[in-house]
Amino acid sequence: MAVYTDVTDEELSAFVARYDIGRLLSFKGIAEGVENSNFLVHTQAGYFILTLYEKRVDPADLPFFLNLMRHLAGKGITCPTPLVARNGEMLGELAGRPAAMVTFLDGMWIRRPRTVHCAGLGEGLAKFHLAGSDFEMTRRNSLSVGNWRGLLELSIDRADEVVPGLGGELSQELSHLEAVWPSDLPSGVIHADLFPDNVFFLGETLSGFIDFYFACTDAFAYDVAICLNAWCFEADLSFNVTKARAMLNGYRSVRDFTPEEFAMLPTLARGAALRFLLTRLHDWLNVPEGALVTPKDPTEYLKKLRFHRDARSVSAYGLDE
Repeated sequence: MAVYTDVTDEELSAFVARYDIGRLLSFKGIAEGVENSNFLVHTQAGYFILTLYEKRVDPADLPFFLNLMRHLAGKGITCPTPLVARNGEMLGELAGRPAAMVTFLDGMWIRRPRTVHCAGLGEGLAKFHLAGSDFEMTRRNSLSVGNWRGLLELSIDRADEVVPGLGGELSQELSHLEAVWPSDLPSGVIHADLFPDNVFFLGETLSGFIDFYFACTDAFAYDVAICLNAWCFEADLSFNVTKARAMLNGYRSVRDFTPEEFAMLPTLARGAALRFLLTRLHDWLNVPEGALVTPKDPTEYLKKLRFHRDARSVSAYGLDE
């Protein structure tokens, strides 16, 4: 359960009173998510989401995340919108943690995405990228290629406990990616964490994006590569090229790729797989005693990494070269 910090009725009632949303009626913890403590809050004005930002989130980054959500909402991208308290601030403090309230987003995430959902995601992601093109704030991607070496060093001594030979394979893979990683692709604000549980649908129609706490300034095509990993592999980890084609063509219907983006897509997909493999590996090997969150299996992303390593061009993802 992703509630790391408990909140009392009295504390939350006082926090809610900062906003023009009536008095608190009820609240409950939200089990999904692994980074922050989240609560569904019911007041006289309706339902809202309360987030307490835990230690893995740098408080200095919070203005970027909150202002980005407000900017995107103003551009027609459906996403939670931070509430502004009577003192004019979006960010407050609750139970010793930075905290914010955002609007409730209708919809549900799809456990088994179909091709139509992948197409909708691609189109929505391209609209997201365009909507953020005039957002003035920037944030460095703290989990990009320049940070992967440090992540690997945290786990390499025990990596072979997970898969024999894993430490050597990851070291070799990272050396390759460090040598070929692009630095001049079209860039802007990206979400960087668009797993299915961060995308809501109403039926087959995309209804919005949530959880912007990895958002940063980076290559648009890298965001697409993250989605290829998160959406286009089946439960048995076979790659569904039909879903990939639908996603990429949905994206291209709004914003087409440059030739350089096409050429680098397999490399970016390898990098995206390695990034999530490394963070999952660290969490897998360092589960805190008494933790209520089950770490995700890093070997899932090892298999995805190996698939992308064998991809020679965008044809592996269903597109013509």
